[in-house]
Amino acid sequence: MVTSGAVTAASLRWRQLELTDFIQVTEAGLNESVLLGAGLFFLIGLERRLKRSRALRALHELRSMAHIIDMHQLTKDPERLLDRYSTTDESPADDMTAFELGRSLDYCSELLSLTGKVAAISVQRFDDPVVLEAVGEIEDLTTGLSQKIRQKLNLLQLLDGQR
Repeated sequence: MVTSGAVTAASLRWRQLELTDFIQVTEAGLNESVLLGAGLFFLIGLERRLKRSRALRALHELRSMAHIIDMHQLTKDPERLLDRYSTTDESPADDMTAFELGRSLDYCSELLSLTGKVAAISVQRFDDPVVLEAVGEIEDLTTGLSQKIRQKLNLLQLLDGQR
């Protein structure tokens, strides 16, 4: 025990130990026990913090990928196929057919769905609440962005049906 070790280290004998010396030795032993416990607690939590940091870094990359996919679909507007649509000098080129535009939007929607699924699968064995919340946010983000794309696809189908 720590207290008996402290007594031995102090070269005290039990017979000569007065009450004040006993209190000092006991307090020193308790302080050592508290410090050892705090160090042990830190080391046990270190692995979890490292895993959390790694997982959050990977999830941040997936969130960035979702935004990049969203940027690819921003200029793909079904209204560009209408005759009344006018462009400016800075407008991107309108060289996609309705089929190609629909296929491109569909690919973007699928990529967003896959991004959300990869986020969920990548942390399936890690039950950290902070990481699980980040996964939920990514899934919400990708679902919302995919719904925007689905609206464009529905509009494209309506425009194609009018032709």
